[in-house]
Amino acid sequence: MGDTVTSIRPYWKNFIGGEWVDGTGNERIVVTDPATGAPIAEVARAMPADVDQAVAAARRCFDSRALAAMRPHQRGEMMLEVARQLDELADDIATVECFDNGKTMAAGHADIALTRRYLSYYAGMADKLEGRQIPLGEGVLDYTTHMPFGVSAQIVPWNGPLPVGARSITCALLTGNTVVLKSPEDSPLSLFLFAEACERAGVPKGAVNILCGYGHDTGAALVAHGDIDHIVFTGSVETGRSVLRAASERIIPCIMELGGKSGGIVYPDADLDRVAKSAARAIFHHAGQICSAGSRLIVHRSIHDDLVARLKGEAETRTIGPGIDGCDMGPLISARQLDRVESLCRVGVEEGATLVTGGSRLAGRPGHFMAPTLFSGVRPEMRIAREEFFGPVLVVLPFDTPDEAIAIANGTDYGLAAGVYTNDLRLAHWTADRLVAGQVYVNDWWTGGVETPFGGTKRSGYGREKGQEALLGYVQTKNVGIRLSP
Repeated sequence: MGDTVTSIRPYWKNFIGGEWVDGTGNERIVVTDPATGAPIAEVARAMPADVDQAVAAARRCFDSRALAAMRPHQRGEMMLEVARQLDELADDIATVECFDNGKTMAAGHADIALTRRYLSYYAGMADKLEGRQIPLGEGVLDYTTHMPFGVSAQIVPWNGPLPVGARSITCALLTGNTVVLKSPEDSPLSLFLFAEACERAGVPKGAVNILCGYGHDTGAALVAHGDIDHIVFTGSVETGRSVLRAASERIIPCIMELGGKSGGIVYPDADLDRVAKSAARAIFHHAGQICSAGSRLIVHRSIHDDLVARLKGEAETRTIGPGIDGCDMGPLISARQLDRVESLCRVGVEEGATLVTGGSRLAGRPGHFMAPTLFSGVRPEMRIAREEFFGPVLVVLPFDTPDEAIAIANGTDYGLAAGVYTNDLRLAHWTADRLVAGQVYVNDWWTGGVETPFGGTKRSGYGREKGQEALLGYVQTKNVGIRLSP
């Protein structure tokens, strides 16, 4: 492992206006390996003054019409070249995802494949975002066009910085916007490699600006900047509220993805072996640090104990360790996150839920490792049934009737994802129709893809990423009416 860590560049600069630059404050952020707690690299800390420089660079690029002057298919070809450059950097990206994010090497390569898929999918959509003609009678030509907003401020989460950042950057550039993106201070390195791919691909200088700083100063300065026209944010509800307050002062549009407490309903006719494997993957992949993780399982009482026993086996047979070692599950991102997850587990025990397995950190080893955890006998009013852990903790709630299951599933403040497990197609449709969520998975979690719209309802946010719908979040419609006759 030591040789791999030493192969990671020890110091990373911010990417502003097509140049690699130090922070104006000459301070650095230390990036650590969540599997060991050891430092692996330092990043130039961006300050509000650096935000000013990045926004100015993005504005100059936008005003120069460097992107607008390209035909849409040319912007698509530009992003395909970025994808080709990412292939050249694939091993470096997978390595840094292991060491600054805690992902397995396989998951790191999967993120690269997903990122490449975003780039190719939206590159193919670039020349298909069309306006329409509106018939207003003889002598009038009326049509619509799609206009970019201008400079898009983007803040991405630490759990999937590369694919999440790449998809929003790609949608922005293909629709003619420019970008200033704040990378997460816990896991910033893969996005700097994405910036390197953009540089190699000849993306116009200033079109993509990526800097690393803390949310309370750098992030706050970015979303409150007077020359920002559009905001894309993925993160917590609490921080999302702050972003929306800043945006409301200048009445600028936002795309908000704010997490979830997603529940899957399991009916008595479901294949329990398949359910157990799907549900375990939905909560233990990347140690549960996924906004759409299946963190609640709402199980018919007649099969509750049987399924809990199978889930216990799934949890206890998972190997846990550093991602570079090829284990099934890696660490949580930080000591702070580990403390929070472990604290909520203690709350669950105090509330009277049955701790089936796990519930605490792995003792006697370095790093931020949490045992795969399963609670049964959970009631809907419990905190562990309502609050997002963002960790490998699954809670199981029993139900007796379909209406009760729907009430439990919809009974939180979140509405990002939901699931249904049944062999009854009629029941699956009936349930999916009543679930309040941006996406519903049937008989397997994460059945969607790059092509399917993704986003939340209620406090999980609004706007859609992925799919054709995502591009519409980066443009505004202009109507042109022409009188052709006297």
